[in-house]
Amino acid sequence: MAHILTIAQQKGGAGKTTLAVNLAIAFLKLGKTVALLDTDPQGSLGRWFMTRRALLGDAGVDFATASAWGVGYECEKLSKTNDIVIIDTPPKVDSDLKPALREADLVLVPVGSSLVDLWATDGVLDLAERVNKRCLIVLNRVKSGTRLAEEVASASDALAADVASTRLGQRVVYAETLGQGLGAPEAGKSAATAEVTTLAAEILALLPEGK
Repeated sequence: MAHILTIAQQKGGAGKTTLAVNLAIAFLKLGKTVALLDTDPQGSLGRWFMTRRALLGDAGVDFATASAWGVGYECEKLSKTNDIVIIDTPPKVDSDLKPALREADLVLVPVGSSLVDLWATDGVLDLAERVNKRCLIVLNRVKSGTRLAEEVASASDALAADVASTRLGQRVVYAETLGQGLGAPEAGKSAATAEVTTLAAEILALLPEGK
């Protein structure tokens, strides 16, 4: 059975789809088989997947969509043929998010480099705690060396969740490759490739063994 990662954050623009795509590509390069499950009606992940298929023919990852009630069924199906299933969720916190949280081995919560983004994690962390799921905050679009980035990082440490030691920087390559149906690790060696690969390895080390 696959390990399941649910990416959730009630604030829009936090980088959920960017995180999903780049982790998927990083896991592929680490030798894992990967499926993406899009539960966001906006469909950004689906557009990325179709763009990728048009570019490469074989996207190299499985893809499915589901509404809240269908998450469990799709996860069960995708888990049979993949090592990792990544669920992208809508930017809201309500009962519709619960099925995606229940399926997760780990909930990833991307937080941009602002305290407003950090405040928006409360609903997700509370809902995840109710269904007894571990959360990992991922600092995203971080401007290295800025006071704000350090304030966000320090405030994150005070939350009832783990904080990934790997941060994703604010880099143009993430947006460029997303629009091309690619991930940053497919654009050659770069700081983005290094940090995404390191984050993927950090996440793998947190997943339960024997699944």
